[in-house]
Amino acid sequence: MTSDFSVHMNEYLPLRDVVFNTLRQAILKGELKPGERLMEIALAERLGVSRTPIREAMRKLELEGLVVMIPRRGAQVANITEKDLNDVLEVRIALENMAIEKACKRMNEEQMGKLWIAAREFEHTIEEGDLVKLAEADEAFHEIIYQAADNMRLNQVLNNMREQIYRYRVEYLKEGETREVLVREHEELYYAIRERDVQKAQEISFHHLENQRKAIIRSIEAENRNK
Repeated sequence: MTSDFSVHMNEYLPLRDVVFNTLRQAILKGELKPGERLMEIALAERLGVSRTPIREAMRKLELEGLVVMIPRRGAQVANITEKDLNDVLEVRIALENMAIEKACKRMNEEQMGKLWIAAREFEHTIEEGDLVKLAEADEAFHEIIYQAADNMRLNQVLNNMREQIYRYRVEYLKEGETREVLVREHEELYYAIRERDVQKAQEISFHHLENQRKAIIRSIEAENRNK
């Protein structure tokens, strides 16, 4: 294990949550690579903790789909596969279509303003070059649309998928040129929703996610060639 990461203590969080957040960020940022074995003893020594919070973190990461347990081998970082990607994005497209349809009808002026500000904040975050912050800014933009849909059950389902979507979002944002594309797509989506044009907004959203799917597949294929 040669990855370079360390634990950042937080006096307001239990140790198990600190360890979980540390490992989660390391996976999302690629410091712990897909397929890499996660040895409890080695991780405990690296982070300066006992094996108990490591074990608890592994269970939570497994529930999020970031870690898989292999018989007789233990835990390892889950691979990003084309099948998993397609499964997640198919569901996300269906849910986003519903959210956009409702948001086009229900979004008020205050929410419109927040959506525009979120689009601009994403653009400004690009300059920082922090992948995690960039993914969070992209997530914040879409979250405003979900909230404007004003459907509690829809939001619950989207929240359940949040972590799986987040990993793919981070992977997509690794390509520098895609960030400028996202800036344009956010702006186009904002204007389509402001115009209450459901069909146009859904088409923009579909291309937004299709671009993401293609970029991640290119990344997967490149990694497979380099193995």
